[in-house]
Amino acid sequence: MTSYGQFCSMARAHEALGGRWTLLVVREILCGSSRFNDIRRGIPRISRTMLSERLQELVLAGALSRSEGVHGPEYALTEAGLELAGLVEAMGIWGQRWLPRHADSEDNDLEPVLVDMQRRVRFEALPEEPLVVRFEIGGEKPRFMLLKPGEASLCTQNPGFPEVLCVRGPLAAVVAWWRGDASFIESAGLGLSVTGPRPLVRAFPGWFQLYAFAGIAPAGSTERLKP
Repeated sequence: MTSYGQFCSMARAHEALGGRWTLLVVREILCGSSRFNDIRRGIPRISRTMLSERLQELVLAGALSRSEGVHGPEYALTEAGLELAGLVEAMGIWGQRWLPRHADSEDNDLEPVLVDMQRRVRFEALPEEPLVVRFEIGGEKPRFMLLKPGEASLCTQNPGFPEVLCVRGPLAAVVAWWRGDASFIESAGLGLSVTGPRPLVRAFPGWFQLYAFAGIAPAGSTERLKP
């Protein structure tokens, strides 16, 4: 890669971190992923080759450490990598505040939304008995989320627990709710629906903490978005 040829530390840092996908890899590890496939689930459009390259670059830059785990290589942020949390957060806040948010015209994937939902389950709010939520979103193959005390798992098939709720609708409606563009009630007007026992349907939105930056209103707005 051609160097910027600058002494400036900002330029040198951009040489190390400014490649396509790099900070998304850091984001995934900050969110708790440590293995290759787990990292890739949150960034489904990155190729396996590119992810391998980005992980290697971050290791060489001193932001990641690589170790051999029981199920293969595992990655962890070093002290230098952990310091990138502030940069990732600042970019997330800036994007949430200043970039236009029109989910219906955006090119979004379902998997990163479901992965983020899985990460942000409020276990204390769940029913005591394990259950499965079925997602039929935007014409995609059904996905299943197993929810039980202390565990939330995404599956391509029902893992064998009662399938008590089904979430249906366009991906844009899910994104608008999860990102904080619309309340859950407002997302129903965009086509999002939840079917199942009424008490569980009412409780469903409270089982999750919304996207980390959902409470940040667009620039020029004085209203804090409601869940």
